[in-house]
Amino acid sequence: MGQVGDRAPYGAHGPYGYGRRLAGRRVVRFLPALVIIGGVILDLVTPARVTSSPLFAAAPLIAAPFYPLFGTLLVALASLAAEVALRIHTGTLATVVSISELLTVLVVSALALYINGVVRRSGERLASARIIAETAQRAVLPRPAERIGGLRIAARYEAAQEGAFIGGDLFAVQDTPYGVRLVVGDVRGKGLEAVEAVAVIIGSFREAAEQESSLEGVAQRLERSLLREGTRRDGLDVFEGFTTAVLAEIPHGEGVVRLVNRGHPEPLLMCHDGAVRMLAPRDPALPLGMSELGAWPDRAEQSAYPDGATLLFYTDGLTEARDDQGVFYVPRERLNGRIFQGPDEMLQALIDDVRLHTGGGSQDDMALLAVSRPTEGEPERRRTMPIVP
Repeated sequence: MGQVGDRAPYGAHGPYGYGRRLAGRRVVRFLPALVIIGGVILDLVTPARVTSSPLFAAAPLIAAPFYPLFGTLLVALASLAAEVALRIHTGTLATVVSISELLTVLVVSALALYINGVVRRSGERLASARIIAETAQRAVLPRPAERIGGLRIAARYEAAQEGAFIGGDLFAVQDTPYGVRLVVGDVRGKGLEAVEAVAVIIGSFREAAEQESSLEGVAQRLERSLLREGTRRDGLDVFEGFTTAVLAEIPHGEGVVRLVNRGHPEPLLMCHDGAVRMLAPRDPALPLGMSELGAWPDRAEQSAYPDGATLLFYTDGLTEARDDQGVFYVPRERLNGRIFQGPDEMLQALIDDVRLHTGGGSQDDMALLAVSRPTEGEPERRRTMPIVP
């Protein structure tokens, strides 16, 4: 695996995916011209009974989905000009066959211009839909402040598909009278239904985090919110069924973290010396929204959270990322021994490493939340070591 330390100018799906898309765009940009040139050469080196008209007709059709309107028009005019020039060169311009071929290129060129207009209008509608989706995502899932309750915070949402913004992964951080409380979760499903579930969970969390004296009470409030919404919608399955989630509480002035894990991937605790350990629950619990299958009281589990340490919360898009051999990404192994400048640098290095591991990007959305407890008197910037296999 290559070195990943500094932020690299990767595309939305990593260095390999970006390179492939860039090469593809270059080929498409020159393909209509290559088709026309190929048609001219073919017509000149073959007998008169062999015609290049299909190639001249194909050039504007190739340009239509990828070129602007003026570019498509230029390709169409170039095709017509090449057809006319060749017929003049062979002295067959006035023949019925040549006129028929010219009309074919002309009609296909008009069709290409129409297709270009349709594609352009569809692209504008898609861009508007993406803007709306991004706005909805930011409204439902705002990025937390960089500092909350004396802790350094960084959060990222990485969509599996380029240009996609709406998904079921969620995070929220809030300073409360009981300490800094947070939730990271993953709603089953995609689309608007998942976003509605995210809105319900985050809204309920923000209210419960301020009012409930215990983390267990916050978890129960989230459970009741999902059950209530599921009943209102005539069945939980209509409302995405269940949500895996981990809730955390970091009391002010105490070097501990309390966790309630409801079927979610275990957070990682990265110490200031680069050692990494997993905060796995002693008693696994069902995800939120599945209390009908069984009920038992939530129990918060407490772990040491020393100065200089960083907590990493994530959704299963991280651990289910696979390379071309089907090997899963293991964040604990990949991060072990790392020392980062801060939580934001850690998340960027992690995202870059996942892209390198998968050769382009995860197959599932990925939400990441890093929470660092500053060390008193530590330098503002710390050395970042590369991720190594």
